Amino acid sequence: MKNIILGAGISGIAAAYELKNNNIESTILERNNSWGGLLDNFTIDGFRFDKFVHFSFSNDKYVNDIFFQTKFISHDPLSYNLYKGHWLKHPAQNNLFPLDKQEKERILNDFKNRKDKDVSEITDYEEWLRVQYGDYFAENFPIIYTEKYWTVKAKELETKWVGNRMYKPTLEEVEKGCQTDQTPNTYYAKEMRYPSEGGYKSFVLPMVKDLNIRTNSIVEKVCLSSKMVHLVDGSFYQYDNLVSSLPLTEICRLIDNVPTNVLEACEKLNYTSGYLVSLGFNKPEIADKLWFYIYDKAILPARVYSPSMKSPDNVPEGCSSIQAEIYFNKGEKLDASDSEILEQTITKFIEIGLFKKEDLILKDIRCEKYANVIFDHLIYENRKTVLDYLQDNDIISVGRFGEWDYFWSDQSLISGRNGGKQLMDRIKKNNIV
Repeated sequence: MKNIILGAGISGIAAAYELKNNNIESTILERNNSWGGLLDNFTIDGFRFDKFVHFSFSNDKYVNDIFFQTKFISHDPLSYNLYKGHWLKHPAQNNLFPLDKQEKERILNDFKNRKDKDVSEITDYEEWLRVQYGDYFAENFPIIYTEKYWTVKAKELETKWVGNRMYKPTLEEVEKGCQTDQTPNTYYAKEMRYPSEGGYKSFVLPMVKDLNIRTNSIVEKVCLSSKMVHLVDGSFYQYDNLVSSLPLTEICRLIDNVPTNVLEACEKLNYTSGYLVSLGFNKPEIADKLWFYIYDKAILPARVYSPSMKSPDNVPEGCSSIQAEIYFNKGEKLDASDSEILEQTITKFIEIGLFKKEDLILKDIRCEKYANVIFDHLIYENRKTVLDYLQDNDIISVGRFGEWDYFWSDQSLISGRNGGKQLMDRIKKNNIV
């Protein structure tokens, strides 16, 4: 049987890996010139940068049995927040010690007097933030950050996606964080793992061996009636089974004669795109924080991290690096050229003392169309419409953007594996029939 998988990101690879382990062949079609998707990386003059920040903190045995075949570095999950020139440990809500007395009192008083409301009664993310942290903290920290990271107002988001991603401190924790910086780390992960060599995608190398991945294969059209995948170069693939790890918004654009209601649902699915600003330095000590968040609206990046701290293999000897993420909505770039955004980011970083101009020896900016799924109030309704259509047409959709969910890399891997299992069940059923 001809089994075609669209996209060689971690979920597409995981689907093919599951099939291979059960002696079922598949072909992965990847539009880029290398595999990895958002887990891929690029190298400039010996400086390696991932596409967005990546660490593994998975507790899943299946995932770790694969990832642990690769030598890795273990980091403490110690991160920071930059707020009005102050460096606060993360999460900020229970690490307020660096702030002045007046601001700490405002945050603490609002925290004590926040609304007493059951989570089931909360209708949007802004209300959730105010109920959890009080008005002043919510307005000056996560509400501002939401617009930088999610590119929409907090009120436009629902809340099921939050889970344990936002720490909810007790009054005692907030009070202690106001009095001292000697507070415990309450980050949701206890260990952050990163490959010693080769960037984050090295964790996936044990899965890729012997897979049939065809890069530079840009799909132009998927014809359901003839079960054909047509490429822009004029070639085509016949399939018996099709697995897609492409974004729902992309696969529907490729399929012939998609119903209007499905196309409309696709159009309403919202997501963030992102600039990657990558900087390399001629000194080893420039990057001193593994990663941090920026609340200041005047500084474009929402999040910054250090590839050289993740692994020394990511930079030439004696050097260091950082990468900043700047988000924009649904492919609609900011009202400035890439070079202007790059230079504005560098200027702000110099102003806040991250580095000196003479330290900088490499600068690069590039964009990724798909960064994160946005959980607006209509996501579940629109997502179901699209997924039901794909299922009705025997297309198995996997991964962060294939299931349109807030998946970390391990969850995307498991999604791909489940897709592989689903395909095997289908093959078994057809053979019995």
